[in-house]
Amino acid sequence: MKKIYLALLFYLISFNYSKALIEIDITRGNLDPLPIAVSPLHVDAKSDQIEGLKVKDLGNNISAIIEKNFKNTGLFNTLKKEAFVQKPDIAHLKPRFEDWRLIKAQALVTGKLLIKDGKLKIEFRLWDLTAAKEMTALAFTTTPSNWRRVAHIISDKIYERLTGEEGYFDTRIIYVAESGPKNERVKKLAIMDQDGANTKYLTLGNELVLTPRFNPTNQMVTYLSYFRNMPRVYLLDIETGMQEVVGNFPGMTFAPRFSPDGKKIIMSFAEDGNSDIYTMDLETRVVERITNHSSIDTSPSFSPDGKYIVFNSDRSGLQQIYVMRSDGSEVKRITFGKGIYGTPVWSPRGDLIAFTKVRKGRFYIGVMRVDGTGERLLTENFYQEAPSWSPNGRVLVFYRETKSGKKGEGFSASLWSIDITGYNERKLTTKTDASDPSWSSLLSK
Repeated sequence: MKKIYLALLFYLISFNYSKALIEIDITRGNLDPLPIAVSPLHVDAKSDQIEGLKVKDLGNNISAIIEKNFKNTGLFNTLKKEAFVQKPDIAHLKPRFEDWRLIKAQALVTGKLLIKDGKLKIEFRLWDLTAAKEMTALAFTTTPSNWRRVAHIISDKIYERLTGEEGYFDTRIIYVAESGPKNERVKKLAIMDQDGANTKYLTLGNELVLTPRFNPTNQMVTYLSYFRNMPRVYLLDIETGMQEVVGNFPGMTFAPRFSPDGKKIIMSFAEDGNSDIYTMDLETRVVERITNHSSIDTSPSFSPDGKYIVFNSDRSGLQQIYVMRSDGSEVKRITFGKGIYGTPVWSPRGDLIAFTKVRKGRFYIGVMRVDGTGERLLTENFYQEAPSWSPNGRVLVFYRETKSGKKGEGFSASLWSIDITGYNERKLTTKTDASDPSWSSLLSK
């Protein structure tokens, strides 16, 4: 991963998250998006020309990415550039606030860029048009090829300033890319930016791959693969491409995940028709058994502080969700609703657990509080599962299978996202069918 060097121009002393322009209600969504104008970044005339890079279009391209990021949140109404009166270079120095208010804008993003001596320098400013003042200003210096990442980082900074919430744009999603007929699927590991750009395939498709999961602390991934029909848990360094086998385990292995500090993997092993939950220390390779029950315990996920584990089990008859301490003690059932619950995953904020629920042949993605109260079903479909959290805990990505053909004989698998409010459900663009997504932490942290 190429480093981005950040140079702080200035920060207002009055910078205060409690004065965010948007108030987010996690129970109902934002039904009145904030009107925001994203002015094209002004390209300094002194900029060097870079082979293979259209420098004159760079300002428009960066602003287009910022605009798309904001629009995709559902929290912002991005205004059409045809309505802009002021030129980008003049607006960046100081906007004529009355001109922008005429088009109903409440916030304005301006910026300029310069390419010199092989370095790209970008400045941006965020303006509160109602109060007629600058909210924040930052500058970034990096290599010219990194312009797309800078656009995402700028989006994160603006989102954070306007909402009081950490952004999630400078992130990636790893998933299983699928092709071929349903009974002969070729499955490869693939990774892309959260907006669908820069897709790369990490495996060749020679072996079946399942459940890739990001390390919360870095760009390492754990996943399950079948080598000569034997399940293996792998570690993969996204940046270097280095891969290693964590271990060959007896029986079947399911859904490996990292601990919050990235030092352990938690998973379930199945043997003789029964599965229990185990952890493995990645440094010592010591395996510890966490549950020991005659029922099926699977799909474990740590709480962000590492003190608790959520998992699903059929020990009560039907598959339900349970919480226990990280040493396996104090097991407590937290779901009692009608239906079958699965794939629980703890929010990085620690306040919610996402899950899949099956009832009367329909699949739901939902969230609940960590004690099982406040269950909210966000989306319903023919088949959907495997929710994964954005790093700020405000959005879920999951995959959905839909029927195709006149008689429903075919199907397609795709990635979708939805806010935890239940609003702003949208399909993510992938080059192939896609399943089993996992959202990375912020790359710029």
